[in-house]
Amino acid sequence: MSTSPDAFEDFPARLAAVRERIARACAAAGRHPATVELLPVTKNHPVAAALAVARAGLRAVGENRVQEGVAKRAVCATPALAWELIGHLQSNKAAALVKGVPGLECVETVDSLKLATKLDAAVASAASSSASAEETAHRTVPLPVLVQVNTSGEESKHGVEPSAAAVLAQEIKEKCPNLKVAGLMTIGQPDYSSRPENFVCLAQVRAEVAKALGCEPSELELSMGMSGDYEAAIRMGSTNVRVGSTIFGARNYG
Repeated sequence: MSTSPDAFEDFPARLAAVRERIARACAAAGRHPATVELLPVTKNHPVAAALAVARAGLRAVGENRVQEGVAKRAVCATPALAWELIGHLQSNKAAALVKGVPGLECVETVDSLKLATKLDAAVASAASSSASAEETAHRTVPLPVLVQVNTSGEESKHGVEPSAAAVLAQEIKEKCPNLKVAGLMTIGQPDYSSRPENFVCLAQVRAEVAKALGCEPSELELSMGMSGDYEAAIRMGSTNVRVGSTIFGARNYG
């Protein structure tokens, strides 16, 4: 993976353009831009992408795959940058993720109690292990997680059914003391665009989850919207948009 600072020389302009579009979408919705976090997605981009994010002063990056995230974290270990997993996580890889990414700040794709239990155990083990001072300083305990909801009903998508989200959130709260349900997440259609009703559905589910957890809906994050649909998601309440190719350019799948 290249770490050349010139690898993403057009990154600042792309980032500025996305921020401007976020600001316009927020204005159209009567919201302040500070209510929406931009999460740059470095999937299939070299570690230079994460380094560019750190230099720009953004808080975190999103990764889709455990192995890729662990490899990049080992090279880009700046304490100023947090890491979030936004791709599907197999329960048997939970320990590798938590151990390999000390800066892990959130797992956005928890869709079963089995996975939550594995993550809970991994966080507990990492917190009690003889880790280095650097690793301990950058671990988040309890680890924030988002419940992934399949709002489109597609069989190809991971996530619980909307009607099951509140039950899962409550089970995580009761049975996984090393995790904290921080909100909900959904993924768009195959072309990375969601119908408005998908976003409306997630906002409605948030109210049900908040009631189950005994908190206000505004305390729970709504992670919805990617490169093709983040402006529509913002207008419908998203607090976290996951944008990759629009910021970094075309991905290298070779």
